[in-house]
Amino acid sequence: MAFTEVILVDERDQPVGRMEKLKAHREGLLHRAVTVYLFNPEGDLLLQQRAESKYHCGGLWSNTCCGHPMPREETASAAQRRLYEEMGLNCALTPIFTLQYRLPLSNGLVEHELGHVFFGISGQTPKLNPGEAMAYRYQPLTALLAETQRDPALFTPWFLLTLPDIPPYFNEFLRLKHAG
Repeated sequence: MAFTEVILVDERDQPVGRMEKLKAHREGLLHRAVTVYLFNPEGDLLLQQRAESKYHCGGLWSNTCCGHPMPREETASAAQRRLYEEMGLNCALTPIFTLQYRLPLSNGLVEHELGHVFFGISGQTPKLNPGEAMAYRYQPLTALLAETQRDPALFTPWFLLTLPDIPPYFNEFLRLKHAG
C-alpha cells in the first residue's frame, strides 16, 4: 500500500495533525473521511463490492465509495477524487451530513472517523478500478435495508451503521433539488 497520510481531527473536525493512514487505523485515532452515496435517476443506490485485495473489509459490499482527504485537500475535492478513482465517475456531489464513529474491524484495525457524507445523482455507467472495487450494483433503499437485516455479514461495518439514516436524508436531498 502506498504511503498515504490522513488528517487527524478533534471532535469538532479541527485538524490536530496528520498520520500515515494504516497507522491511524491501527491506533484508532480520529481522522477525517469522506463517504459518497450515488443514486441513479430512479433513486437506486450504487453499491460497490470492495476489492479482495483491500487491507480491510475486502469482498464486502458498501456505499458507492469512501476515502480520506489528503492534507490540505478540501472534503468536497476528496469526495470527487475518490468517486473517480474508485468508480470512474464524475458528477456533482452535495454535502449532506457528518457523523463520527468508532468501529473495530475484524483484523484488529479501527475505523475511527469523522465522516463527511455526500450525495449525487448520475446515470453514467461505472468504470471500476479493480484495485478498489470488484463489482457494482444498484439497489432500491427499501430492499437494501431488508438485505442488510437478513445478511449483515455481506456489508462493511460503516455502511451498516450509516444506511438506516440514508433514506430520510435522501428524501430531503430530492426535495431540495426539486425546489431549487
